Amino acid sequence: MTGKRLLKLVHASSTAWFVLCAGFLLTLAMRQAGAAWWLIFSLSGYSLVLVFVLVSIYLLAVYRGVRRHQTEQEYPLTSSPNYMAFYDVCPFIGAIAGLISGFDIRGLMEHANMIAVGSLGTTFLVWIVLDPAIAFIEMYLPKSRKLRKLRLAQIKADKRRREIESEKLLAELYEKELQSYGKWQPILEPMAEKLAMIVADGQGDFCKREKETAQMGAEAWRLGGIACMRRLHEMAMADFVKRSGVKIVDYITIWWDGIGTWRSPAVIEILR
Repeated sequence: MTGKRLLKLVHASSTAWFVLCAGFLLTLAMRQAGAAWWLIFSLSGYSLVLVFVLVSIYLLAVYRGVRRHQTEQEYPLTSSPNYMAFYDVCPFIGAIAGLISGFDIRGLMEHANMIAVGSLGTTFLVWIVLDPAIAFIEMYLPKSRKLRKLRLAQIKADKRRREIESEKLLAELYEKELQSYGKWQPILEPMAEKLAMIVADGQGDFCKREKETAQMGAEAWRLGGIACMRRLHEMAMADFVKRSGVKIVDYITIWWDGIGTWRSPAVIEILR
């Protein structure tokens, strides 16, 4: 078993032990208050404080474990194997301390109470008080500050590099789209005029108009995909508005629904 796997196992065991101690103290407090056994979570302030402390310590432990592995060089002490081992076993150390301090106490429940209190107290002291304080001191050491500055500069440079690559890709796509528009223009112009006439013909056969419109949409899809269909649609609607000066219901987007990846906004709204 590797060292990292062993530390993970110890951390999982210590967390389970911590939860067990917290649950024991919570149950003991409820019994002393006269609550029934079936009442797991009390609404009293004492129980809420215990639950809050339990959740906070566990989340902090998880966060600290992730942060240590991400920035080990900036935290040479708290990310070292010896410190991490101590950090993970501190609930057991507290339990041993509680057991030793309760040697002169008689009664099983009293011993269990001392063990649980020692475990919770030590865990709180190490995980909530000492560990953040040590990490805070490490963070402001000259070497750590220098490494953090370099890391943040690298993150900023990587972000800027990705932005430049994205801008370059968008520019290439835009240039490619303009070239495609130039290639499609002679073919789409007569199709756009015909589409505008079909849309304007409110007295013609509705089924025939829909079929002809779908055929031209399929032809545009074969010619250049969804981009070509959008270009043809824009040209047809602009041609109609130019000729008539009015706006009408855009039947083209509805009649083209299902051709390639074209989806009508009206159909999408109905499906929602």
